[in-house]
Amino acid sequence: MSPSAPRKILVTSALPYANGPLHLGHMLEQVQTDIWVRFQKSRGHDCLYVCADDAHGTAIMLAAEKLGITPEQHIEQIRELHVRDSEDFLIDFANFYTTHSEENRRWSEKIYQHLKDNEHIATREIVQAFDPERELFLADRFIKGTCPRCKAEDQYGDNCENCGATYSPADLIDPVSAISGATPVEKASRHFFFKLPEYEEMLKTWLDSGTLQPQVANKLREWTDAGLQEWDISRDAPYFGFEIPGEPGKYFYVWLDAPIGYIASFENYCQRTGHAFDEYWQPGTDTELYHFIGKDIINFHGLFWPAMLHSAGLRPPTAIYAHGFLTVNGTKMSKSRGTFINARTYLEHLDAEYLRYYFAAKLGDSVDDIDLNLEDFVQRVNSDVVGKVVNIASRCAGFLRKGFDNRVASTCAEPELLAEFIAAGEGIATRYENREFNKAIREIIALADRANQYIDGKKPWVLAKEDGRESEVHAVCSVGINLFRVLMTYLKPVLPAMAQKSEAFLNTSLDWTALQGPLLDHELAKFKPLIQRIDPEQITAMVDASRPAETESAASAATEAAAKTEDQDIIQFEDFARIDLRVAKITAADHVEGADKLLRLSLDLGESGSRQVFAGIKSAYKPEALVGKLTVVVANLAPRKMRFGVSEGMVLAAGPGGEDIYLLEPHAGAQPGMQVK
Repeated sequence: MSPSAPRKILVTSALPYANGPLHLGHMLEQVQTDIWVRFQKSRGHDCLYVCADDAHGTAIMLAAEKLGITPEQHIEQIRELHVRDSEDFLIDFANFYTTHSEENRRWSEKIYQHLKDNEHIATREIVQAFDPERELFLADRFIKGTCPRCKAEDQYGDNCENCGATYSPADLIDPVSAISGATPVEKASRHFFFKLPEYEEMLKTWLDSGTLQPQVANKLREWTDAGLQEWDISRDAPYFGFEIPGEPGKYFYVWLDAPIGYIASFENYCQRTGHAFDEYWQPGTDTELYHFIGKDIINFHGLFWPAMLHSAGLRPPTAIYAHGFLTVNGTKMSKSRGTFINARTYLEHLDAEYLRYYFAAKLGDSVDDIDLNLEDFVQRVNSDVVGKVVNIASRCAGFLRKGFDNRVASTCAEPELLAEFIAAGEGIATRYENREFNKAIREIIALADRANQYIDGKKPWVLAKEDGRESEVHAVCSVGINLFRVLMTYLKPVLPAMAQKSEAFLNTSLDWTALQGPLLDHELAKFKPLIQRIDPEQITAMVDASRPAETESAASAATEAAAKTEDQDIIQFEDFARIDLRVAKITAADHVEGADKLLRLSLDLGESGSRQVFAGIKSAYKPEALVGKLTVVVANLAPRKMRFGVSEGMVLAAGPGGEDIYLLEPHAGAQPGMQVK
């Protein structure tokens, strides 16, 4: 059932940062990538999955210093933890390396030299915040102070977690270095820039090539349409990374050498195994290269990376696949609620294959966020995997062991049914290939339902009690085992450990390439349990273990207060009573570039001032028709930072949706700023 010509495929996923443990968000990406890779291998292709730790940057240097160890010791300790957790989630890396390697240093210098030789490197002085005590330049996240808008203290240098305002570090009141507590000063420094604007036409062609998902290409076109800017690729000492050749005290910015780590990790694998290297990175070959990443880093992979590769004379990726974020129980992962779950905490309470299956059942080919609903998680795994798939094997195996020496029948009693199951494999394979795992799982479980219906209809447990019907029992259970074999072949990329146990029981391979016809007159091994049901108490224990200590929990709760209106499941009356409804006049309304549902409204609230609000009413109103209208706005919501800007309230509307959305309008004679009771 596999294409005749094996493909040569190299696959990567984004490099986890070597400064902390893996969490379930990391595992979403690794599981998605691993399922796709295992599927390709099952189809007979030469598919390799390489990754590495992203091991450079100021944050790692400071963390190591705090621990009293060298950065090299710190990143190696973290790498060992990452490898352990990934292996326990059954991630099948061909190589998991580090960006702090001689291979990566050499490739970073080589690619940089290509950029320089092609006159794609510019230099100029820039002014940055500088810590005079530690004598290092400060990124925005290493500067704290009082928000210039709401006056909240201890806010970061680029945005306020309390009110959502965005600003530059220079706007902070009483700014201090988060590293030393010293007051930052401004200092000039010479930096190196990649001339990305010179690749505008090449990148526009790239974005139109179909290499990227439509949503991703559209997002990146916002960058090209707005005019590309030169990219700062250098950092000043002290910095943990690779020094730029011939430039003492200047280092490659971590995001320059991080994607080059894909090349370095693969080269390290090839050096150890003798696998061909050049044909995967040189243009004009028939090999394939795929990157799986999160949607938050598409600019680096979709613009900077292909431009760098082009300048260096290396091949571009065949495709870049971005996925959404992971939420838990419908909201952002939260330490105080116990839903910011580290990979190791999960593994201490639950089987990795439970989560692999649930992720597969939810993952599609889009960049939509994926929600881990813990109640649905328990129900779906127990129902689908245990109650439907495993149930087929367990109920048939007992009859075959007791009455037929663990041998299936020499003929197939339902050849058409089995043929239909095998024929469904091509459609399921297409789903896997296109990363529509959720659709593949739906089709597989629909087949499992048919298999169980077949067995329920034949009732072998009834036949076994009647004299002279032994051959019918043998035939029915043999068909059941063959259907189970087909199902587990399709599920092997998702459930590799369970598939391995099934292969031991079936005494046959579950690779896609081995699925030709039925097992006939075939001896089975003794059936052993394949996977256990989830006990809801395991979920409770995992969540409890993920909650911080009481003092840390209180701090986490405070930082999450700004998102309270989004995270609450139940609104108490006292909360409702505090809502401040005000009359607002719409003074301007505009389309929001890149948004399907939003309009940007400028509101006049009288003495309360003016506000900008994003409202999801584009399907019902033309912007010009709204100007001059009065509406009702929730005036005391904390501003919310969105990718289009900051929304400073919420206009009220009602209706079933689509064109039927109606802004709430105040009574006649209402004036902007008037409170609505």
